Amino acid sequence: MQSLSVIFQLAGAVALLLFGLGLVRDGMVRAFGVRLKMVLGRGTRTGLRAFVSGLVATLGLQSSTATALMTASFVDRGMIRPRMAQIVLLGANLGTALTAWIVASGIEALVPVLLLVGYVLRRQDRRGWSGGGLALIGIALMLLSLGLLGHATEPLRESAAMAAFLAMLGNAWPVALAIAAGLAVICSSSLAVVMLVLSLGMEPALTVVLVLGANLGGAIPPVLATAGQGIAARRVALGNLIVRAVGCLVALPLAGQVAQLLSAVPLPETGLAVEAHLAFNLVLAAVIWPFSGLVTRLTALILREEEQPPPIEAQLLDGHALDTPAVALARASRAALAIGDVVERMLQQARTAFARGDDAPLAEVSVLEERVDRMQQEVKSFLSRLGREAGEDERRQAITILDYVINLEHVGDIIDKGLGPEIRKKAALSLRFSDEGYRELDGLFLMTIENLQLAQTVFMTRDRDLARQLMEEKVEIRRLERLSAQRHLMRLREGQADSQQTSSLHLDILRDLKRVNAHIVSVAHPILDEADLLIESRLKTG
Repeated sequence: MQSLSVIFQLAGAVALLLFGLGLVRDGMVRAFGVRLKMVLGRGTRTGLRAFVSGLVATLGLQSSTATALMTASFVDRGMIRPRMAQIVLLGANLGTALTAWIVASGIEALVPVLLLVGYVLRRQDRRGWSGGGLALIGIALMLLSLGLLGHATEPLRESAAMAAFLAMLGNAWPVALAIAAGLAVICSSSLAVVMLVLSLGMEPALTVVLVLGANLGGAIPPVLATAGQGIAARRVALGNLIVRAVGCLVALPLAGQVAQLLSAVPLPETGLAVEAHLAFNLVLAAVIWPFSGLVTRLTALILREEEQPPPIEAQLLDGHALDTPAVALARASRAALAIGDVVERMLQQARTAFARGDDAPLAEVSVLEERVDRMQQEVKSFLSRLGREAGEDERRQAITILDYVINLEHVGDIIDKGLGPEIRKKAALSLRFSDEGYRELDGLFLMTIENLQLAQTVFMTRDRDLARQLMEEKVEIRRLERLSAQRHLMRLREGQADSQQTSSLHLDILRDLKRVNAHIVSVAHPILDEADLLIESRLKTG
């Protein structure tokens, strides 16, 4: 029973530490989220600024993993050069080590003050003060967790079984390294493992080995998290793992000498584990910084660009097809449908980002918008070269295709330059819509996607009934947009806090979705016009 109690106490202390880390991260994002992203996204023009931006971002976010994922996302969008990204991560790794040093520097006496000040600030209406208060509460809980860790590991330090286990690990450094790395992956935090090693108070050389393992394991979660992203993002995470792995490989045989050296250096009493953690990342940053370009080239060799098949427009818009207008128009129509599929993917990703409050899916939206622009230009150029053999009907069909393609390009622009910044603002400021407001907007997102799918069918089949249905959907969208705006204003009058914080965003997203639907529905106009089912003006006469 005693061993089970120790396990629960130990697990609870680690959980409290991780929970405190999460509160600090959430509080800092709430208070300085946009500024931290600006520091990381724009502060990479020189190596020094890149290093400092990674250090500052990690001290704010309390997570080198979060900094690594943000950096990888920026590289994927072309906002940060790959070499600078590796330097950012060197700063991020040092930021985690400095966090451990600050937490272990004997400021437990400040816990009551931090809790009191944090609670007072948390109750303030201003977002910055509230976020700062949450961060202070998180720091206090982290300090409390260290005391709990010390209390929970006291029986372990006196246990003969634990002494035998540690002695076994002392003779098997690679195994000890692997165990610490595995714990860091499970916790998704090298800091938590370093604090655990600190509380155990084991033999110096083994302490250094376990700290090395914690550093190695801390580089693995970003690799796993970026597995589904672009190759540029994956290279950044892989480079960070390679750097730490090489550092551990070099330092592992020297663990005993490193422990002796650190014990002889007159540093503030924070514990060998914390000192080893700080020294490892300081030395690693100093040594790797000049070779960051080499790391970037190495990751490019390991993760090569996959050979992509020719784009669909290159396959379809072959100049030889222009000699036969019917074939050329059929190919241009298929290219237009392909553009529609890309725009639908953009809408899907925008809706996902809106639902999750995470701007990561918008990185793909920006890439796809450029592709839509390029495909639209290709179709316009192709149709402009249609041979003289084309008859009047074929020329009219070419104009219809061109109109649809241009409208799709406008939709892409609205998604990328209208909805994109609005959703990024929601994510950066952690804004939350009211439940009713969220359902209204998400419903319009879904209807817009369904209307685009219907428009694709109308364009392909030129079915009059479907074209009429699409026009009726436009009227319904207009009605829902007005109704949602009215309900939003009613919620504002009732003083709902969520609606007040998101008022401009709600109305802007409504407006952009309405504009998107107007462009989508335009595919039905020529079909209904041919059937004499449209009137010239919506104005009432008389």
